[in-house]
Amino acid sequence: MTDHRGVPLLTARPSVVTVGADLFTRSLADQAVSVTPVDWRPPMPGTADHLARVLADPRRDEANRRAVGRVLASTPHLVDVRPASEALGLEPGQFRHAGPPIDWARASGPMRGALIGAMLFEGLADTPEEAEAHLAAGRADLDPCHHHRAVGPMAGVVSPSMWMFELEDTTHGTRAWCSLNEGLGKVLRYGAYGPEVVDRLRWMSAVLGPLLRDAVRAHGPVDIRAIIAQMLQMGDEGHNRNRAGTLMFLREILPELVAAQAPSSDVADAVRFVAGNDHFFLNLDMPACKLAMDAGRDEPGSTLVVAMARNGTDFGIQVSGTGDRWYTGPAQVPDGLYLGAYGPDDANPDIGDSAITETAGIGGFAMAAAPAIVKFVGGEVADALDATRRMYEITLAENPAYQVPVLDFRGTPTGIDVAKVVRTGILPQINTGIAGKVAGTGQVGAGLVTPPASCFTEAVAALAEAAPPV
Repeated sequence: MTDHRGVPLLTARPSVVTVGADLFTRSLADQAVSVTPVDWRPPMPGTADHLARVLADPRRDEANRRAVGRVLASTPHLVDVRPASEALGLEPGQFRHAGPPIDWARASGPMRGALIGAMLFEGLADTPEEAEAHLAAGRADLDPCHHHRAVGPMAGVVSPSMWMFELEDTTHGTRAWCSLNEGLGKVLRYGAYGPEVVDRLRWMSAVLGPLLRDAVRAHGPVDIRAIIAQMLQMGDEGHNRNRAGTLMFLREILPELVAAQAPSSDVADAVRFVAGNDHFFLNLDMPACKLAMDAGRDEPGSTLVVAMARNGTDFGIQVSGTGDRWYTGPAQVPDGLYLGAYGPDDANPDIGDSAITETAGIGGFAMAAAPAIVKFVGGEVADALDATRRMYEITLAENPAYQVPVLDFRGTPTGIDVAKVVRTGILPQINTGIAGKVAGTGQVGAGLVTPPASCFTEAVAALAEAAPPV
């Protein structure tokens, strides 16, 4: 074979580089041709100019190195358990919630249900109807947990009388908070507010919270990072599977619980509650992840995502290089498995601050460490492995403290880079619970979801605007 000048084109066996569809690559390989596939994708539509400016920002590489370095250096410890009135300074009528800012008029069913339940729990209303009327009239102060160094799962509603885990990052000297986990099913965080929900919250405030406070203070700081590292070796991923983490935490503080100056029946009830709630540790690894990502904040030029959060209406992200600004898009309905007779028509769009786990490199990013998670959120074992491998393409680092055994103990993919998301079109993988869209329903399932792409394209546009002239 020659070109138009008669010059031979093939003087040796060809070596081919392919881009795009796998069919051509496989066909060549089947013919014993040396082939190198390149996994290239066009950037998200309409982002080329903004992306070019961001990638050309001379501050970016060093800013990301510093920001993600601080994230990886975070050392979260549980140091106290206190009421939100003390920990967050909440007063009657003040409530914190998951996700970016939202008001009652735009609030989803589970968010409304959780706020109604919190009103009843605090004694600010005698009936759900009265609570709803107060909330609709604007008689409650609503603000995101993230604005107060806190996180809340699902609806994430926190009121003054609820008790909070208090964690300290002993490396950076910062603190973060999260409420205590109620369990699954008809619980406040899923928007349920029946008498059994309020009664459970009252028991948690009267018995469980004080017992945990006394046990933690007697024990001393509990190393949460060490527990997360170990639970990943034991089949948990840190978002929807926390069985090993819960039991390790309980083992850690059990001697102090047993030795507490409290009625033995209260101690037995508390131990039974924690041991029977496989998700209890979620509310400890969430503030641990919050501390890690807050350490990466406020680095000019950095494209590191420091928060992903949902309020049941909007999905929002925050980026290190643009401060506390939220970039939002419509929350999506997860694709997953449903409880009983529930189905997709009963599901609310994605909700909760628990995506902070994925933001910090566990949860959906560590599904390869917990292949059994697919029985809870759907899919196959291969999907869990593929999800983790795919997340390495959009992250800045691997966390040496959090390792995935099946991937030869490779560190989990950590530090979502908005520029990489926009350049590859790969969206972060989140596994999550599913709340019923009607207030009062509770949990209806669990599944997988990704953020809307607009969050990342808007963030890249803002970073491009803030970049220095080329």
